[in-house]
Parts: sequence; structure tokens; C-alpha cells
Amino acid sequence: MEPIRVILADDHTLLRQGLRKILELDPQFQVLDEAGDGQGAINLARRVKPDVILMDIHMPGVDGVEATRVVKRERPQTGIIILTAHEEEDQIITLIEAGVDGYLLKDVSPETLYGAIVTVARGGSVLNPAIVQKALGKGRFGPNGAGHPADELTEREKEVLRLIAQGATNATIAGALFISEKTVKNHITNIFRKLQVKDRTQAALYAIKHRLVKL
Repeated sequence: MEPIRVILADDHTLLRQGLRKILELDPQFQVLDEAGDGQGAINLARRVKPDVILMDIHMPGVDGVEATRVVKRERPQTGIIILTAHEEEDQIITLIEAGVDGYLLKDVSPETLYGAIVTVARGGSVLNPAIVQKALGKGRFGPNGAGHPADELTEREKEVLRLIAQGATNATIAGALFISEKTVKNHITNIFRKLQVKDRTQAALYAIKHRLVKL
């Protein structure tokens, strides 16, 4: 199996070096390169085409939010996990709207980080429940600040949405519901359209807000 190709983007050199050492302990990861700011991350994403980027929010010049927007616009298949030192619930919705696939605090264990990278590389999403709940408590959700009623979804679509919110990949959802991956993709397309969201992470937020899944 090919290793998961990772880029590290953080303006603190020691932190990048520490992350590199942690990831290099596990052969399932390959650290391709490092960037000290958002523009560097964008340039590396264009050049080496990583599977996952571990990104800080606060960096000089182009920050993590804008870098996420650009990378996701140019290469949506690249997963982006935000690693931050502090809970910044004011930023989480903005990041999700930018297309981020995961949001973790920098004090997570190596095992949690490994699992998050694998999940995102496989097309899943990773959210910190405490931060998400605080962000939702501020009353903002989705591109227009409001969600659609849950009853617009069919029961099967709700089942798929619950699994998305748990970070499940299409293959995992297909196995759990005994349907094909093509059918899963069709359900996800319908879910995105009905909820007016653009990615799995926004859909997961909807599920959390409307208590369709327990975290």
C-alpha cells in the first residue's frame, strides 16, 4: 500500500520538526515537505500534490483559512486538517465554509493524529465535538447562516448523513448499509443539494446541529 503523502504548514519550525518526527515513526505516512506560511502551502500543494495537509490557522501573509480556500478550489481531493493550539470556535464555521476536512487541537495524541490523517485521506472528516458544539451555539451555520429542515431528507439519506458525521468514508457507508458505493455517492449528492452545503464537513455540522448523531 502506498503511504499517505503529507505536507506540514506551520510558521513554527520546531513544531513542524516535531510533527515530522512523529509522522515518520509510522510507515503509512510520507512527509513530502514543509511550509512556513499559507502561500508556501499553496505552492507545495500545486507542485507535489499531497493527499493531506496539516495546516496552522495563524501564519504570516496568507493564513490557514485563505490557503485552505485556494487549495480546495484548485485541488479539492487534497484533505486539509487544521491543527491549532487553542479552541477558536469563532473560526470553525469559516474554516468549514473554506472546505477544511478536519479540525484538531495541537495537544492531541499521536494515535489520534494518525487516525485523523487516515480518515481524511480516505475521504472522511474529523471534527472536535467540543469545538463544533461551541461554534454551533453561536447560531451560525452554513453559507447563509441557516440550515434546512431535517425532514427534507429521506430516512436513507439521514442514515448516510449520520455516518458522514461519524467520519465514515463512502466504502464504510456502503458496507454498513449494504448498498453500493455508487448509491452512496448518489445519496450524498442529494444530501448536499437539499441542505445547500458543499462538502462532507458542512453536512456533518448539520447532523450535529439537528441532533441526528450523538458525539
